[in-house]
Parts: sequence; C-alpha cells; structure tokens
Amino acid sequence: MPPRFSFKQFILPFFSLINISHETLSPRLDNGLAITPPMGWNSYNHYSCAPNETIIHSNAQALVNLGLQTLGYHYVTVDCGWTLPNRAENGTLTWNPARFPSGYFALGDFIHSLGLGFGVYQDAGIQTCMTGEPTQVGSLFHEDIDAETFASWGADLLKYDDCYSEAAAGYPNVDYTPVVSPSGRYANMTAALLATKRPFLFQICNWGVDFPALWAPALGNSWRATNDIIPAYRTISRILNQVVPQTDFAGPGHWVDLDMLEVGNDIFTIPEEQTHFSLWAILKSPLVIGAALKDTYTSIPTASLAILKNQDVIGYNQDSLGVSASFRRRWTEEGYEIWAGPLSESRVVVALINLQDEARSLTVDFPDVGVQKAGSVKDIWNGVTSSNVLTSYTANVAAHGTLLLELGELVTAGIYNASDAVKTGQTTTFEKVFGLTTSQNYSAVLTFANNKDSTSIVVNGKGYTLEGSSLTVPLGLNATNSNTVNVTSSISPNSLSITPQNATFYPSTSFTTSGSSDLTTCYTGLCQPVGSKIGYLSATGSASLSIPAPYKFSSASTVSKYVDIYFCNNDIAFATSWDYGTNTRNMTITVNSVTTRVELPLSGRSSELFSPGLGWEDTGLFGVLLDGWTDGNNEVVVGNVYGNEGLVNYAADFVGLGIYW
Repeated sequence: MPPRFSFKQFILPFFSLINISHETLSPRLDNGLAITPPMGWNSYNHYSCAPNETIIHSNAQALVNLGLQTLGYHYVTVDCGWTLPNRAENGTLTWNPARFPSGYFALGDFIHSLGLGFGVYQDAGIQTCMTGEPTQVGSLFHEDIDAETFASWGADLLKYDDCYSEAAAGYPNVDYTPVVSPSGRYANMTAALLATKRPFLFQICNWGVDFPALWAPALGNSWRATNDIIPAYRTISRILNQVVPQTDFAGPGHWVDLDMLEVGNDIFTIPEEQTHFSLWAILKSPLVIGAALKDTYTSIPTASLAILKNQDVIGYNQDSLGVSASFRRRWTEEGYEIWAGPLSESRVVVALINLQDEARSLTVDFPDVGVQKAGSVKDIWNGVTSSNVLTSYTANVAAHGTLLLELGELVTAGIYNASDAVKTGQTTTFEKVFGLTTSQNYSAVLTFANNKDSTSIVVNGKGYTLEGSSLTVPLGLNATNSNTVNVTSSISPNSLSITPQNATFYPSTSFTTSGSSDLTTCYTGLCQPVGSKIGYLSATGSASLSIPAPYKFSSASTVSKYVDIYFCNNDIAFATSWDYGTNTRNMTITVNSVTTRVELPLSGRSSELFSPGLGWEDTGLFGVLLDGWTDGNNEVVVGNVYGNEGLVNYAADFVGLGIYW
C-alpha cells in the first residue's frame, strides 16, 4: 500500500505561535452545549436595535419554511431594543409592550413551537449598547434575578454584551482599556445562569477586550474575538487578521465567535458572501444569520440563501473533529492567502482567498497545507470534482472570492508514489515535485522492492550505488511546484520521499539598527526564541545584517529562498475597526536591493491590558519567499520602506529570521 496521509503528520501552519501552549484552554465550562458551533438567526445586523414581535415571528417562521432549520440553524435571538429604560417595581426586567405586545413568555412559546431555541440579549453594564433614546437597562448588579427571569421565559441562549460597564471610567458606552478585566462580570452571569439549573448557551460578547480566549472558555460557549462586523467588505480581512493567533483555542463546547453573518444583507457581492461564509464556517465560528429572511418588506435573495444552505460548507463548520482551520500563508503583493484545517475521515478543507479586485486564475500548492496528493478534490463554489490530483490545483477565483476545496484520500506532503510517475525504459520521472525554497540541500529517499544486490542508480544525472531497499541522496530543487526528478535504474523505485532542510535562525540581536529602530530586551520567556526584538522599524529606521550563503549556488546568479519571519504585532483595531483598522502591520525585507513587502497579522496571545509585554512580545511566524539571494554575502535589511505611504508608519517588531538554505 502507498504511504497515506496521517494527521500526526499534518504540518503546523506556516504562521504559528510559539509562546502559549494549548493547556491554557483549561479549565472549560462543561454545560453539555455547543458541541459543534451554534447556528441560528439574530435580529441585530438587519434590524439594529429595533426588533418587534412581528419581525421575530416572521423570521423564525422563515427559518422553518426556507429549510434552514433542518440544516442546523436553531437559535432565534432577539438582540438589543427589546426592553425598557427601567426595571419593573419588583426589580425584574420586562419587555417593551409597544414592540412585544404578547410578551416574552408568548414569544418563547412561539419560537419553541417551531422547534427552535429562544435566544435573549442583555448587557454586563448598567444599560445595553443602544445609544440615544430610549436607553435600555442592563444586568450589572442584577445577574441573579435576570438569569431567573430569562429561565422563567424559557430562554435557551443568552448573548451578553459589555457596554456601560466600567465604573472606574464613569460607565462610558465603550471602554477598550478598562482598569480591571471584564471577566469578573461574565463570571457573575455564568454563576447566575448555572444556578437556574436551566441549560443556557452563553455567548460572551466583549469584542475581544483582554484577550478572552484565555478566560472565556471557562465561562461561556463562545466568545467574540473582535470588534463588530461592519457593512463593508474590508471588515472580513480585519476580523481574519485578528483571529490568526486565536484559532487553536476553539473546540467542542467553546468556540471563537467572528460575529454574525452579513450574507443576504445586500452589502457584499456573491463572491464576497461566499468568502465570508466559507471562512466563518471553517474557522468554526458560530453561524448566526444576520439578514432579514422574510418580513413585510424583505425576502432574502435566492443566491444568498443558497450560500447559507450549502450543506458542504455547513458540514465543515459542524464537523465532528471540531478543529478550526488556521492561517497558512499569504502572498501580500500578489494579493491572496490560504487557510486550511483538518476534518474528520482524514480530510482537509482549504480556502484560498483572492484579495484583489479582479477575477483571476490562482493555484493552491497542496504542500502548503501538508498534502502532496488528493485522491478526491471537491471545488465547492465552482461545482467541480476531480480525482487523483498531484501537488497543486488551479481554478478561476472571482474578485474577493474564495477557492474552497475539500481534499480527501490524502498522501502526505513530500511523498511521491511511483504510480504517479512516468516510466520510460529504465527511467522513472517524478513530475510536479514541490520545492518550498530553492536549495541544493534537500534530502531524498528512494525505496525499492526486492533488491538484493548492489545496483547502480542515477538520480538527476548523478550516480549512486543502492545497497538494500532504500537509497538516500542529496537533491536540488527550485522554489516551484514543477520540479522533476529522474531516476534511472535496472529496478524501478516504489516511491520518492523528500525532506527539506531545517531553517538557520538569525536573531534580532545580530542585526545592526539604524535611524528610529531600537533593540529591546523582552520579559522572560517572551520574544521567543531569542528574548529580544527590534521595534520602531519605519521608512527611516531599519535593521541590517550581512549573511553569507553557506554554500555556492549551482544555478542562477540569484535565487529565491523561503524564510520564516519571527515577529510581534499587537496593534489591535478596537476604536479604528469602524473605518481604517486592519489588525496588520507592514514589514519590508530587502535582500541585495530586492524588496519584498509583507502584511503581518496579529501575533498576540495574551492580554493587551494586563499581561507582561501586553501581547507585543508574543512571537508569530510568517513564511514568505524572498528573491535576490546570491552565493556570496547577502545584505538583508528589515524595515518598513513604505511606511510613509500608508496608515501605519511602523512595521511589526522583528525577533529574527529563519532562512531555508
């Protein structure tokens, strides 16, 4: 049997984070709910803080009539705008009778009669997130009585916001820099909900303040990782760049919430809606419809409804393995990026996002997601299936669209079976051999069957002697997916296995700073693996190092080398998320006058308010192919040469560079 894909061999993301282990996920709330990400409908994205009984009835009924309920959309949540400025005389919350004349008891009964779950909204402050008049009373200091009230109404879900909650600041609408963690307020409501003995799916909604991935799993079933989604397509990239360092915190019962869906709200193009839905699904975010499904004036567009009902994509979200996809690789100047993750039944889901404003043909190189060959490829949005696809898959992708692939029957990256090679006489040619970096230092293992004598083998023109059933030889490959390896022998090989060399690490402490840049020592255990970083990299501040090539290149005068950039970025778009915030910082790396720009996502995996380093000393890795290397000394300059042209003058902080020679 040929070697098959093993999830033990599923490679780490090309972007990885190296400071905090997965053990930080414990303890976790165990209420038996949200074993897969919750699905449903919420009133806010379309109706803002103006829901009413008719709206909720018609959209809940539409979940059933449109076939969405049978696909898993279960919870119907009434968001802000349902209550009154003050509590009743007995201290309880009550509904606004002008908007809900039949009351919340009757509303819960109606939703339950459809076989759906009843979701309610409240706030951890003195009033809810509504601005203007009328104000709406919040749950701060009333958690116990409010939880009992929700339970008496038959509520099944509580979405819990965090406006008007900071006493030290005078209860402002929003405080992104509170003096104490918001976790305490959420813990109070968790305890109150548990005391009712009614199962409550608890959605924590504090917009990512104080890095809730570290404390929210103990308190709720999901937590908002970012500020609100907005009705503009740029919000998709902004949210994704923020969750890059958080995806591995998701798991059964506890999910990273990317906010409610805008699919169907006539805001995005259909390809943009496909991107939005695809990424929310594979990152295991709750899938909460935010569009008007059906009311007096509006019906959801047919094309948008088809996206929400795509059973393959829903299946990736609800997959029993319960592992989120993660960020793999970004081609900044070329304008596309790849996310991927494992599925049950030894499958992998891959999303290539076209970041540019035009449709074009794009290629997924399977080794970027740990795969060499897929016996089956399902191209979801193009509606195409393929068999026995080796090394790469190419398809047209619309502007801002996504190439969404399900890969099955997998062979692990670096393994090439003879059945996929071309045999001509005594020569076996392995085609579509992938090279991550241009190098002469790959190690190749050829296996043979039933060889008992010394046998002469020629590999790409070089002679070797085979003793036994395997032969290990050095191999040179270019950074491409179309290398060939020719093996000439009286006996045919069974397989070829290629292993790239390890990276050589060059720490920030070896670089010379100039201009505004500055080398600083980090807190113990941070800025791994060197403990220092260079900050204030800008158009007028850089860090440079002369790096000699460890061997003489045998081909072109300049070659491409894959590198890992070790960086720190915690420039979180809280207040700026409404307009220009991206959660990224640029960095440029110049190799012998050839400059490459990269756009780096967040790396912080600790509290931006209270942790050592404030998340700015948590190291991320970003892989990129750099041109311009020679076989002599290489002048490498790290900075942000375009800093004066953009909205962020300073680059991400630089910890080091790993070069795959």
